[in-house]
Amino acid sequence: MVRLIAIALAFVSSLAWAETDTTPPLVDAAWLNTNLDRPDLVVLDVRSGIDNGGDRSSFRNAHIPGSIYSSYTGDGWRESRDGVTGLLPPVASLERLIGGLGIGNDDTVVVVPAGTGVTDFGSAARVYWTFRVLGHDDVTILNGGFAGWRAAGFDVASGQAEHRAFADFRGVLQPELLASLEEVQQARDTQAQLVDARPADYFRGETKSPAAKGPGTIPGSRNLPHSDFLGQQNAVWYLNADQIRERVNRAELDADTRTIAFCNTGHWAATDWFVLSELAGFKEVALYDGSMAEWSNDPERPLQVAKKGLGKLMDLFN
Repeated sequence: MVRLIAIALAFVSSLAWAETDTTPPLVDAAWLNTNLDRPDLVVLDVRSGIDNGGDRSSFRNAHIPGSIYSSYTGDGWRESRDGVTGLLPPVASLERLIGGLGIGNDDTVVVVPAGTGVTDFGSAARVYWTFRVLGHDDVTILNGGFAGWRAAGFDVASGQAEHRAFADFRGVLQPELLASLEEVQQARDTQAQLVDARPADYFRGETKSPAAKGPGTIPGSRNLPHSDFLGQQNAVWYLNADQIRERVNRAELDADTRTIAFCNTGHWAATDWFVLSELAGFKEVALYDGSMAEWSNDPERPLQVAKKGLGKLMDLFN
């Protein structure tokens, strides 16, 4: 029997964190405004067209003072290989990308999404995870993104990004945060938990992503939709930490068991990874960046779909 967990959230108020030397994984606009002049702080705006979040021209029109810009969808934070979309690029490629932005190993990075939708938050979560998987732990996400900053009434700048000299950023891959296809295959025969971050209709096989070769999920997975953790307030989308305990308990997940989050291309799954690993206190959480795009590539690998008219699931072999 799967044990229901009582989660002690790692997330606390920004005011409490502001009094310590440790950067919390999620901060609000007030925290950032207080810390904005720190010389070691780099505000990284990753807005893109996801959820109509904007682009480089949107950044030039309005951004957080002193911030730099890198497009989540256009600058190489993810790549396609062997017909699979959304994979983690090689460490050397990411070192060039991050160093080219002027970010060094001693910098504290604040990742800023647009704050315009549930899918947009995954952009920040995926970039956050990328820093963590490279061994750079001093990183945080601005809850509400740029939209939340603006709604809070803080100063907004315009024009080009802050110029930063090229930095010699060095990454050290943290393999425990990245799940391979082989590990996911083995997880079906071990105690590891597979968590599908997609909406329920994808999980049941009623909707299929163009990135996947077939509908359904990896057999034995549990559904924890990424969108359940976010809510809208005054046209701004925030991650709601108060909902985490309820949502995770409903999925009957064990915080002491290795957990692997996936979706279609490793984007939505980044939100689940962030919530479980950084906020909910799960001991060991990995992201399967290949996700359904890779899993469904081989017709020999099974897919699980909901049997119509019943609450049970069946295995569907292509």
